[in-house]
Amino acid sequence: MIHQTRFELPEIEINIEGDILVFDKPYRCTSFDLVGKVKKYIRQQEQRKEERRKVKVGHAGTLDPLATGVMIICVGSFTKKIEQFQALEKEYTGTFMLGATTPSFDLEKPIDETFPVEQITEEQIYRVAQSFVGEQKQVPPLFSAVKVDGKRAYLLARAGEEPEIKPKQITISAFEITRIVLPEVDFRVVCSKGTYIRSIARDFGQKLKSGAHLTALRRTRIGEFKVEKAIQV
Repeated sequence: MIHQTRFELPEIEINIEGDILVFDKPYRCTSFDLVGKVKKYIRQQEQRKEERRKVKVGHAGTLDPLATGVMIICVGSFTKKIEQFQALEKEYTGTFMLGATTPSFDLEKPIDETFPVEQITEEQIYRVAQSFVGEQKQVPPLFSAVKVDGKRAYLLARAGEEPEIKPKQITISAFEITRIVLPEVDFRVVCSKGTYIRSIARDFGQKLKSGAHLTALRRTRIGEFKVEKAIQV
């Protein structure tokens, strides 16, 4: 069970007729949590003006609770642009832990299997990273928001079920290894919509004939929206 980190929004101006808010989502906060905070903030602002208008608010792309970084929240008429923003290229940085796997491919679930890492060389790590670049089919994690027969996969997984998840077409434009201190490997990935970095962690470990899971993830960019200019919460 993931416990939410408590946070409040800073003083910001929101045009309820139509606006785009780019946040640096905090650790252990869900996408739904952040949307809820924006809705609450708007309600409070409207109450001060003694106005009560129903305002649409939605996010342009889920970000895992254990990840941080860029999240686009659309308000009012800009909710019509959500699909447009979701389709933009994304960039991530993070850390793989080699030699161990978890059912969720990250830290949400405890380690279920371990493997030796002494045989893994830096050359192998760089070569495997480059093998991911290009178009490919990727199987999303069982613990994800992917729908299976109309239900979210993570809800089925937490109920003890293991539904079959179909692979999806993705594109990885860049995969850079930025640090190797075994068993940790830091990376930078530029990818298309629908790419799961947790699945890359799983596949990365398998290609090294070992295991791996994600221990840190930060979305640094969605299209031209960069984390350096995002609203801090």
